[in-house]
Amino acid sequence: MSSAQPRGPVDSSRIPRYAGPATFARLPRLDEVGAADVAVVGVPFDAGVSYRPGARFGGNAVREASRLLRPYNPAQDASPFALAQVADAGDIAANPFDIDEAIETIEAAADDLLAAGSRLMTLGGDHTIALPLLRAVARRHGPVALLHFDAHLDTWDTYFGAAYTHGTPFRRAFEEGILDTSALSHVGTRGPLYGRSDLDDDQRMGFGIVTSADVMRRGVDEVAQQLRERIGDRPLYISVDIDVLDPAHAPGTGTPEAGGLTSRELLEILRGLSGCRLVSADVVEVAPAYDHAEITSVAASHTAYELTTIMARQIAAAR
Repeated sequence: MSSAQPRGPVDSSRIPRYAGPATFARLPRLDEVGAADVAVVGVPFDAGVSYRPGARFGGNAVREASRLLRPYNPAQDASPFALAQVADAGDIAANPFDIDEAIETIEAAADDLLAAGSRLMTLGGDHTIALPLLRAVARRHGPVALLHFDAHLDTWDTYFGAAYTHGTPFRRAFEEGILDTSALSHVGTRGPLYGRSDLDDDQRMGFGIVTSADVMRRGVDEVAQQLRERIGDRPLYISVDIDVLDPAHAPGTGTPEAGGLTSRELLEILRGLSGCRLVSADVVEVAPAYDHAEITSVAASHTAYELTTIMARQIAAAR
């Protein structure tokens, strides 16, 4: 990207927030600016879910909720859309009837955006999409550190014999060697498992686990410090399944589990990671059919906003 002044959001003091097309945070489309430091891209795909479908509509729900985002982020003392060009890259149209083809399509589209110089802020979609996104990011950065916010491990082997589902992306990523196994962490996990072997397999892959109860007992500052120490200066990918939040804060998701993080806890942990080298991120599993009053999509839009702010600050600092 050039050093020209980035084009920011529509001025909400002149055009009401509820008017006009719903791009993320009312930002310009990618085709309007030509290139972007951070491309916000939707992946309307949910053929990999194991319970409630509907996450294919998540990206647009997050865009609608993001109309209320404002250009200055006081929590990080930054105006992300002035520090870097952030643009809405639209959706990756993945085949809803063929998971293998969909994964190939997502990977190729992510490759193109990354090759053009963008970091990715992806709006899912179900968690299956994390695998092709990680493949594309690792192609540019080598094996990446992974910070995975989720109620679930997502390191299971197969579902009904299928290797590519929303419960298996990180096992496949481990097997493909695209993760830095010295810096892998789950945050917010909770709820019943199929057996103790789930945890044993996860440990074998190198994952550390911070449960939702750990966050409650230790507090967000200690958890963020622990994660920073584990990640170090490695290139980092953050994947946020919105079901990491308690159903009180995110009812609109496919596999809710009681006892989750509050939206405040999630946002504060992310803010505590602002010094980490975040190369791309995703927010997935928003299923608006189960939402009410946009509770889930509002939380997801703020989550994406914090992640985008981290990337924009780092891009500006590197110039």
